[in-house]
Amino acid sequence: MKIAHIALAGALLAALTACGSSSEGGGTVTLTYRLWDEQQKVGYDKVMAAFEKANPSIKVKIEVMPYDDYWTKLTADAVAGSAPDVFWMSPGYFPEFATKGVLADLAPLGLDTAKFHPNVVSSNTYDGKLYGVPKDWGMPGVLYNKDAFKAAGVEMPDKLTWAPDGTGTLVELAKKLTVDEAGKHPDDAGFNPDKVKTYGFGSWNHSQTQWMNWIESNGGKLVDKPFGKYAFNDDASAQAVQFGVDLISKYHVSPPATQTNPPTGKATDLFKSGQVLMFPANNALLPYVAPEVNFEIGVAMLPEGPKGRAVNINGLGEAVYAKGKHLEQAMKLAKYLGGEEAQKSMADQGFSFPGLVGDSLAQGYVDFWKAKKIDMTPYLEESKGTTFNMPIVTGWTGFEQKLNSIFNEVYLGKLTPKQGVEQAVTEGNATIK
Repeated sequence: MKIAHIALAGALLAALTACGSSSEGGGTVTLTYRLWDEQQKVGYDKVMAAFEKANPSIKVKIEVMPYDDYWTKLTADAVAGSAPDVFWMSPGYFPEFATKGVLADLAPLGLDTAKFHPNVVSSNTYDGKLYGVPKDWGMPGVLYNKDAFKAAGVEMPDKLTWAPDGTGTLVELAKKLTVDEAGKHPDDAGFNPDKVKTYGFGSWNHSQTQWMNWIESNGGKLVDKPFGKYAFNDDASAQAVQFGVDLISKYHVSPPATQTNPPTGKATDLFKSGQVLMFPANNALLPYVAPEVNFEIGVAMLPEGPKGRAVNINGLGEAVYAKGKHLEQAMKLAKYLGGEEAQKSMADQGFSFPGLVGDSLAQGYVDFWKAKKIDMTPYLEESKGTTFNMPIVTGWTGFEQKLNSIFNEVYLGKLTPKQGVEQAVTEGNATIK
């Protein structure tokens, strides 16, 4: 996630007035639907065409806003009373919008929330009310270079495991795949960690795909409850973060933080170039990575920690602008987007796992990528196990940049993991209202 460049919470306290949707002649209503993914617009063109055919008095204008500008623009539009009728909502930004009266209560839709993935429901719920139709979800798994595995004579084990002391199949496998310029592995005499040709694993400061998962699978908790406080300053959390750092500085199976710390963006590039052979990544990254690599991509589930496997799930919502001029029509669109027809269409086109649960709906997404020789079933299996949301707390949007800065220092070795989590929790909780 990236940071909005204006004071989001303060701006949303301003009075909200009319909506920016419009009416056309003959009683036709035009709704504005805003998203941030240019690729998914292709899928939604088909979805909206089907909706318009079933609702001839409603037209939908799809508006794509680059992610860097999306939240800044959405905030400004909400304050000005010109927000889109229906728009994408993410867990990190949900608390700011839900608590400021921007989002419509979706109770009138009568949705059966039991039909959706529970994490996606909870990340769109405030004070017991649903404010976002569960749209889809993504989560990290381990992408790996199948060609390099074959060349090294190793196989992905049935289950990756890790522990704070370095035991488990993950470190063992990563060492076999890590090679310096002289062809030596980390446990070989004379191995040079400063001249590594190929790294077995990509450990770096990325919350959603990396250290948050280590924390939860080691028994730590990011927050004490939704809309509560940060709680990852305990020993279990510090040990988990230490493991992520140890993969770099102790076991030498991951690139140095000087190369990968955000906002460089080099971590993904190292996987695409074949310099990193195992890379935790959200399935949503595949449309951007798969066309640019010259090797076959494998997918495995994230490693199990001492407390099992716990994986972050990022569920988006379809939000309705509470002050919309055409609220009835916007609600109708939101309900349609949460139905089987729309969600199956997006899954079958290979864009996302649907918010609706059930292997039959998700199978279209799996089949799309299977045709491209990428097996997405490990992601699907993970979604049925222990999953957790990004922190659902107010102030996250303003705190995330500082959090990244603190953890950059941890990964560089300038702060100990214990110092880092203590500082992060103290500063994070100060931002919660």
